[in-house]
Amino acid sequence: MRPYRLLLAEDHVIFRETVKQSLQEISGLEVVGEVSDGSELAAAIEKLSPQMVVLDIGLPHVSGLEAAQDIKRHHPDIKILILTMYKTREHLSRALKVGVDGYLLKENAFEDLITAINTIREGRIYISSLVSQLVQESFQMKSWTNPEGAEPLSPREKDVLKYLAEGKSNREIAELLIISESTVRIHLGNIKKKLNIRTNVELARYALKQGYTSLT
Repeated sequence: MRPYRLLLAEDHVIFRETVKQSLQEISGLEVVGEVSDGSELAAAIEKLSPQMVVLDIGLPHVSGLEAAQDIKRHHPDIKILILTMYKTREHLSRALKVGVDGYLLKENAFEDLITAINTIREGRIYISSLVSQLVQESFQMKSWTNPEGAEPLSPREKDVLKYLAEGKSNREIAELLIISESTVRIHLGNIKKKLNIRTNVELARYALKQGYTSLT
C-alpha cells in the first residue's frame, strides 16, 4: 500500500523538523515536502501532490488561512490540518469557515497529531480538545428553519448529527442510539438531502455551527 502523503507548511524550523521526524517514524505516512512561506505552498502542492497539508496559521507573506482557502478552492480533495498556537474564537471560527478538516494546537502536537491525521483520513473533522469549547461559543446560532418555519431535522436525525460532529463512526453511532449501521446510513442520507450537503465533514461543520454539540 502506498504511504499517505503529507506536506508540512511551518516557518519555525526547529518545530517543523521535530514534527517531520515524528511523522516519518509512523508506518504508512510519508512527508513529501516542507515549506516555510505561504507563498511557496501552491507551487509545492502542484509539484508534490500531497493528500494532506499540515498548515500553520502564522506563515509569512501568505497566511495559513489564506493558503487554506486557496487550497480548498483549487484542490478540494486535499485535507488540511491546521497546527497552530492560536486559541482564539476568531481564529477557530475563520478556520472552520474556510473549510479546514482539523484544528490542532501546537502544545498538543506530539500527543494528538497522529490521532488528528487518522481522524481526518477517515473523513471526520478533528478539533483539539483544548479548543473544543470554543466551537460551541463561536457558532452558537438559532436553529435553522426552513421558509415555512418547520425544523428541518427530526430529533433522531439531530442525535445522529451530534455524534457525527463529535467524531463518532457509523458503528459507534449505531451502538449509542441502539439502531443498526444501515439505519445510521439512511439517516445521514436523509439529512444530506434535507440540507443539500454532500459530505460527512460538511455535515459535522453544520452541526457545530448550529450548536448541536459542544464537543465537551
